[in-house]
Amino acid sequence: MRTERKPTRLDRVFARLDREPERPAHIGVPRMSRHRVVLFGVALVCYLAIVWAVLITSWLVRLDWQVMFFRPYQQWSEIHAFVDYYVVLGQRGPTAVMVAAWLGWRSWRQHTLRPLLALGVSLLLLNVTVGAAKYGMGRLGPHYATEIGSNEMWLGGDIFPSGHTANAVVTWGILAYLASTPRARRWLSAVSAVTSLGVGLSTVYIGTHWLSDVVLGWIAGLLILLALPWFEPLIARAEERIFDLRARWRDRRRGAVPAGGPVGTPVVLRPLTDRADAAPDPVPTGRPASRPPACLAPGPHTTRAERSPVTPAGSRRPPHPERHPRGTTPVTRP
Repeated sequence: MRTERKPTRLDRVFARLDREPERPAHIGVPRMSRHRVVLFGVALVCYLAIVWAVLITSWLVRLDWQVMFFRPYQQWSEIHAFVDYYVVLGQRGPTAVMVAAWLGWRSWRQHTLRPLLALGVSLLLLNVTVGAAKYGMGRLGPHYATEIGSNEMWLGGDIFPSGHTANAVVTWGILAYLASTPRARRWLSAVSAVTSLGVGLSTVYIGTHWLSDVVLGWIAGLLILLALPWFEPLIARAEERIFDLRARWRDRRRGAVPAGGPVGTPVVLRPLTDRADAAPDPVPTGRPASRPPACLAPGPHTTRAERSPVTPAGSRRPPHPERHPRGTTPVTRP
């Protein structure tokens, strides 16, 4: 008796990968709902409040200095090696490459460019908004502080808000934004929040950022994720434009588009009776014609049965000395 082998987990993984990819028409595009608008407004108010608290050198700046004098990298020196590797999860290059590789594979399987385009738009917004705030306020970091208790603003720095924290929020949060199910979205949102918060605290641990830098970077990344639904129509138009260009390039490569114009253009045919027949070119006298002119028989065309024979009645085969009429005995040769 032959029994079938029970599929293992690896077999199920390969079976899932071998399935025919389909465009995810069932996945809804996030909309800018009222709840999302309220969250965006609250986050924006918090962003402006933190900036104002740092500008006026409030209690938040004093907290920054207290944390800096605490020197966490000396208090917990045993985790310094781990933090040095963990903070890489907030660097722009490695995280963008990892997330882009995953979203690229997902785009190829689902026949859509929306994941990659959403990632590109989010990173562009991150560079514009966070970069402008960094160089606009010019705050110095803890390692380059000049005066104890000051906010270190307008001194040519570039650490306020924290780029590591904002980048971690955007690059890992985009996975939750593009999730296909509500359950996956909730889990990925929690993972991205914990990861980005850990990256921010890691920068405070090694002394490259103030605590207020991390809080402002977290809110800056959250604002970008909350504002992405406003750019969904632009992403859809860009995807449609790219697919249209690809289709035209494929048709041109395969020769489907004729040289006279695009497919579907009617061709106007003119009757031959409107123009006079041109006279045949004369044959040069120095060289004979390669083929004699054909002579057509006059009169109407007749069928083969109505034609008169061109040879006398009887056999049309030429006489041959060795051939004998039927019914006679051939003479044997000696």
